[in-house]
Amino acid sequence: MNKKHLTLGILAHVDAGKTTLAEGILFQSGSIRKLGRVDHGSAFLDTYALEQKRGITIFSKQAEFTLEHRSVTLLDTPGHIDFSAEMERTLQVLDYAVLVISGADGVQGHVGTLWRLLEHYQVPVFIFINKMDQQGTDRAALLSGLRQKFGEGCVDFSGDLESSEWMENIAVCSEKLLEKFLEEGSLEKDDIRRAIAGRHIFPCYFGSALKMDGVDKLLEGLDEYTMAPEYGGAFGARVYKISRDDQGNRLTHMKITGGILKVKMPVSGGKTGDGDGWSEKVDQIRIYSGAGYETVNQVSAGQICAVTGLDRTFAGEGLGGEKASEKMTLEPVLTYEICLPKGCNVHEMFLKLKQLEEEEPQLQIVWDDASGEIHGKVMGEIQIEILKSLIAERFGVDVTFGAGSIVYKETIKTTAEGVGHYEPLRHYAEVHLLLEPGEPGSGLVFETRCSEDLLDRNWQRLILTHLGEKRHRGVLTGAEITDMKISLVGGRSHAKHTEGGDFRQATYRAVRQGLKQCQSVLLEPVYAFCLEIPSDKTGRAMADIQRMSGEIFRSETSGEMAVITGKAPVICMRDYASEVMSYTRGLGRLSCTLKGYEPCHNSEEVVEAAGYDAEADLENPTGSVFCTHGAGFNVPWNEVPEYMHVESCLKASKKSAEAASDIPESSRRPGGSSPEFSDDKELKAIFERTYGPVKRREAVGRREISVSDMKVPEKKEPEESYLLVDGYNIIFSWEELNGLAAVNITSARNALMDILSNYQGFRKDTLILVFDAYKVEGNPGQVYKYHNIYVVFTKEAETADQYIEKTVHKMGRRHQVTVATSDALEQVIILGQGARRLSAGDLKEAVEQASREIREILKERRDTGKNYLLEALPEELVSEMEDVRLGRKKLK
Repeated sequence: MNKKHLTLGILAHVDAGKTTLAEGILFQSGSIRKLGRVDHGSAFLDTYALEQKRGITIFSKQAEFTLEHRSVTLLDTPGHIDFSAEMERTLQVLDYAVLVISGADGVQGHVGTLWRLLEHYQVPVFIFINKMDQQGTDRAALLSGLRQKFGEGCVDFSGDLESSEWMENIAVCSEKLLEKFLEEGSLEKDDIRRAIAGRHIFPCYFGSALKMDGVDKLLEGLDEYTMAPEYGGAFGARVYKISRDDQGNRLTHMKITGGILKVKMPVSGGKTGDGDGWSEKVDQIRIYSGAGYETVNQVSAGQICAVTGLDRTFAGEGLGGEKASEKMTLEPVLTYEICLPKGCNVHEMFLKLKQLEEEEPQLQIVWDDASGEIHGKVMGEIQIEILKSLIAERFGVDVTFGAGSIVYKETIKTTAEGVGHYEPLRHYAEVHLLLEPGEPGSGLVFETRCSEDLLDRNWQRLILTHLGEKRHRGVLTGAEITDMKISLVGGRSHAKHTEGGDFRQATYRAVRQGLKQCQSVLLEPVYAFCLEIPSDKTGRAMADIQRMSGEIFRSETSGEMAVITGKAPVICMRDYASEVMSYTRGLGRLSCTLKGYEPCHNSEEVVEAAGYDAEADLENPTGSVFCTHGAGFNVPWNEVPEYMHVESCLKASKKSAEAASDIPESSRRPGGSSPEFSDDKELKAIFERTYGPVKRREAVGRREISVSDMKVPEKKEPEESYLLVDGYNIIFSWEELNGLAAVNITSARNALMDILSNYQGFRKDTLILVFDAYKVEGNPGQVYKYHNIYVVFTKEAETADQYIEKTVHKMGRRHQVTVATSDALEQVIILGQGARRLSAGDLKEAVEQASREIREILKERRDTGKNYLLEALPEELVSEMEDVRLGRKKLK
């Protein structure tokens, strides 16, 4: 019988005994015959000389073992914070994780970071509290501390699993379990498995990995209380790591997330909005276990493997039908110059270092043209030492690292529309981007609000691709931008001269031009810290934190020790750990985790020191290129709005808002606020360009007419106003018409036409009612006059939204247009085109207001003694007849 396969990760704070536990798991399960030791440099998973020498895990490693009901791939991850990026990439392919906590040290700072990451990626967790053989460890106190930090779901699984007390502790972890326990008095193992998989329960085991105490209990729990995921039949895989073997072969480490991967099978990836990606064949499939591996012909969904033959993959990529991994939450906050020895070819070395960036993407190796230097980002001093050894071992070059500097970022406080135009001879592209401040920590969010009538979908997708393909530089210090929303709101291409590269140039320039208009904010990395010191040193510590521009969240004293938690800028706390060790004589301990980016505490000083001139950055221009007399010329960023070809969406919105503010609220309805149109010739031309000659259609009680029959009153003072109504949107928004549509859609449509005809007769607007007919095969589109309004049925493959957007775009350039719809996206688009918006509710209110005014007029006329139709009838009957006429009531 084939055993279900699991991918299990093992995580811990450094020195918690993680690799020792991994060694015990492999030995206990029979995968290895001899126990190795980290301190002896003989651990099965410490395969690199650097790891054996330093006694720490630097790279994630794979091993295979089997249980009674499961076959398992074990992924050992680095525990040191400097290599946490490698650990985070591994999290995205895990089915379950074992979190190792030192019983002697308790929950340390980095453990909290690990827990947040496991929660972020929704990985079910088993907890192993290690080193319980050391003096001073208290099982009850440790379990209580775990529950306090991680929740009541932390339950001891190492004792009697049949006792009523244990079952009650399990039951209270979720409402479903508690409900079933109260009804039936017990719980099934399947119930517990589902609760663990859903992260409601976190089984806790106690022991000593070095002495093999508790390891068997942990393995029994993994075998009994895990569930293998279900996978689809189509091939998919997620890449989590790139490495090279001893012969220099490039290895792509991946988890198969669907179907089967076979040798010589083509694999596709790299799909973006700019093309169809790439396809390469797999040469070899390897299943690693420690330093060794075996080659296989195929692997199934759920398995971890490394393959050769793929040269274009990258960590985090989705292959086949699998989507790409999420953006990493941990990132370096220090950047260093990589100094090469004399005589070393800097360009050749740069290409070699880019190989290391493939294996550790967070390095972000960059070439600084201005200084002629190579720079890289790292997590800390330990990683620098490892990198120096790795470069010497692989490339035979002894490098040094210069003084490190903080990685700053930039964001914005205000909104602006950035315009990028690129029009040298025989090239053309214009892009309009709306830059808005985002939530802290949100990164960059891209979307489009641009109508496809204005810019084709393919060009829009290409622009979004260009937005995401580059780390855009801010205008204060040239730092990477973050925490903002960038929306495509407009653009233009040329039928003959536009190429993909044109939109790349226009997009980059639009971002920079928008940033120059915004109020930019410099951001710096901030540590969340936990400082443990002797109580008599509390005053000194608080003074230090204040000096470092930090903030204290909480200060507690327990016996002779005090614990202070808070936050402070990374630049201020870089060397504070050694200072703590000094003034506490080795009794103090500082643990820091990256909290995120916040406004810089000394931004003016940093900006001045950077000396960055945004307009002198030729690689990231802020201006645009326009064309005149057959030649391109550069236009500075502040003059671009005077030359741009597409109207600003902010300008159109402002114009519409100002126009609306000039009239009383009661008049901001169709008739009072409907836009004006110059004459019937332009309206006629728009309809004819859209539909051509209009054919007659059979209709009872209606006269089919062509556009030429549409009689628009001659221009008067004030000019006649226009209203476009999205017919079906209004029908399904008004309760009475929606109910009628459920019975007969034609009746609902006729009722709306009658209501609007009556409304137009009172308000004297030119009213155009638009209905979808895009699903009618071969339909050329129809326009006819119904009493005093114009009714449009759209042509095949054209929706009412598209028709309205097109009409608004052509009319709105010189005239205002009011559109009645409750489609939120449509409202945004028409507002961007300069039209006014009217919701379905507002239109209904306007119709009802017109009805009330009609009744008032009729009442006044009846009171004067004039004998008009209906005026001799009682008021109640007049009201009832009016309801009938408006379609709100049927005659009995």
